[in-house]
Amino acid sequence: MSDKHQAKSKNKSTPFIKVIFPFLKWFDEISFNSFRNDLISGITVALVLIPQSMAYAQLAGLPAYYGLYAAFIPPTIAAMFGSSHQLATGPVAVVSLMTATALAPLASLGSEGFIAYAIMLALMVGLFQFLLGVFRLGLVVNFLSHPVVNGFTNAAAIIIATSQLSKLFGVKVDRYEHHYETIYHVIEEAIAFTHWPTLFLALLAFLLMYSLKRLNPRIPNVLVAVMVTTLISYFIGFEKNLQVSLGDIHSPEIQTVIEEYNNNYSHIDSLVERRLAVNGALKSAENNGDANPADILHLEHQSSLLTWQINMYEDEVRKYRSELRGFHLSLTNHGDTDTTFYLASHQPANLDNDGRTWRISISNKPVDPDLIFLMGGGAVVGVIPSGLPRISIPKVELGTALDLLAMAVIISLLGFMEAISIARAMAAKTGQRLDPNQELIGQGLANILGSVSQCYPVSGSFSRSAVNIQAGALTGLSSVFSSVVVMITLLFFTPLLYHLPQSVLAAIIMMAVIGLINVKGFIHAYQAQKYDGVIAIVSFVGTLAFAPHLDKGIMIGVLLSLGHYLFRRIKPDMAMLSKYVDGTFRDSDRRHLQECKYLAVVRFNNSLFFANVSYLEEKILELLSTKEDLRHVHIVCNAINELDASGEATLSLLTTRLREKEIGISLSGVNENVLEVMKRTHLIDKIGYDSIFGNVSLAVYHLHDITHRNSTEDKCPLLDAIPKEDKTLPNSEGKELVLPPKP
Repeated sequence: MSDKHQAKSKNKSTPFIKVIFPFLKWFDEISFNSFRNDLISGITVALVLIPQSMAYAQLAGLPAYYGLYAAFIPPTIAAMFGSSHQLATGPVAVVSLMTATALAPLASLGSEGFIAYAIMLALMVGLFQFLLGVFRLGLVVNFLSHPVVNGFTNAAAIIIATSQLSKLFGVKVDRYEHHYETIYHVIEEAIAFTHWPTLFLALLAFLLMYSLKRLNPRIPNVLVAVMVTTLISYFIGFEKNLQVSLGDIHSPEIQTVIEEYNNNYSHIDSLVERRLAVNGALKSAENNGDANPADILHLEHQSSLLTWQINMYEDEVRKYRSELRGFHLSLTNHGDTDTTFYLASHQPANLDNDGRTWRISISNKPVDPDLIFLMGGGAVVGVIPSGLPRISIPKVELGTALDLLAMAVIISLLGFMEAISIARAMAAKTGQRLDPNQELIGQGLANILGSVSQCYPVSGSFSRSAVNIQAGALTGLSSVFSSVVVMITLLFFTPLLYHLPQSVLAAIIMMAVIGLINVKGFIHAYQAQKYDGVIAIVSFVGTLAFAPHLDKGIMIGVLLSLGHYLFRRIKPDMAMLSKYVDGTFRDSDRRHLQECKYLAVVRFNNSLFFANVSYLEEKILELLSTKEDLRHVHIVCNAINELDASGEATLSLLTTRLREKEIGISLSGVNENVLEVMKRTHLIDKIGYDSIFGNVSLAVYHLHDITHRNSTEDKCPLLDAIPKEDKTLPNSEGKELVLPPKP
């Protein structure tokens, strides 16, 4: 290498400091124009990010302001340490839904425990992604095949959209074991009672977002919808809540239901305490090697019985809670201070009401008779704490972390797949070079440092990344500017978001996930390979059927993909070859070609290893039984990239058995790796150097005369294309080629 070339290579190499801190490369690209473009694009993305992040936080089961926390630090960290200049990181729909799914069995949605676990989950997701990136293991994401991800994403989009129906109609229902049960009860409740102002504001938000997006994609349609509906909510007094005592409600029926509701809750609390004691005794007995097996069985029976009783009382609680939510009350005023509520159907005719329908707001806990919350309007975001999130290291509970490990891995892989897919799509437009492992490091650090600032798991967003590149972002500085806008919002503008209707956040989510639905993906997968289409559909149906347990749906798809891969490796495609009209050797069955009865040309389309050697042997022996005049077997080895000890032994055994029957054997297209194995094991000596050919054409040229001495073939299918019965042969483009008649 010349000195000049060495100097050029040295200049092209990246300094080590820029490998550790990739954002230092920005300074080589920053100019006045790029700075201005990044500033504009950063502000534009933030205008979409702020309302979206609040909506996604609620999808994750968290208070809305935790979405702002997740939109503060992670976008900057992901941009600084990732490889993509335009990827916009933050809360996204699928990861938010997966977070809620992972944490729902561990704590009540929105509770302190739930929030703590969400922050811990972000730390676990970040650590897993970071370690994958550091150890250059980004290829592990290939376990999630495209059909599986397509099926899962389509199902997740439907689940996400339908999960917002209760907010859209202004109704509340309990969550059931299966998502479709929950949606059924939402529809049932919406038919009985829909809060029309809530639905109207959601529809107005839909109309504004859709119209403005069609009119000019550069207009921040989400922000406009939020501003308009928040102002309407403020001026019409959309939110109307009251705190009353049970004595203010003149309804013996309601009083009876509340009493039964609280009694059932007290039974549940008592049974839960007893089950904890029994399970503690059971654990001690199992750890005690001298424990009586009969005592262990008795404790297990007690624990199961208590669980059954708890489930029975929980069903009763759910029934009473639904009944309480179904009561419609009217507010009457006897005087200036005397406020009384009646059932709307039992209001005295001589009293006037305020024109509102009031409903009992009830959560998953007993009702305090002296503090009953009534809703006479719609739900709004409410109070958002001003100021930046508290910086603290997440508390890690080992037992809970082990319970969350599987979901943390799935969220890590899904989140990264979403991020890297978006980054690649943008890189195709900009020509930027991407490093998937560096992107893993960036996403991992975003989640790790995000967890320190009270964030739940985040990933790359397709919609915001599209806005970012469309607005002209040139470097990762655009994400830094987005974070600055979010910071200013947290410090000064959170009171302005108080009256933002919850139904508008639901509309934002539903609009965002429409883009995730991709029916063409199923068709494309099926057209590529039928089994890919089947796997995509099964993943889709499985995810819907097991929702909200989304991990089961995606695991079904992964297992199907791996199972099919193993099946193809164990039973690979084997083809008998004959001469085609274009002069190449093709699969005789697919091309409807006759086969030579003296020389069998067999193509084995996989590596030859322990799992499929018996399949090769079985097929060769089957060939011997069907071709009585067979004189030689030629194996085309172009697809055999690996030969292990079992494969070598099988080839050696086949050589012996064929030659015992006075049938020759030869190989062609043997690559260097396989040839080295054959040399080391002396298999090549056994087969013979003169029986190893460079390609199948050479093999047929040399073997044809030897194998066809005294043959009765009028025309050999290895020399000319001869159809089996009909006179047409399909060509590679799917058209029909008509062969000339025999002379």
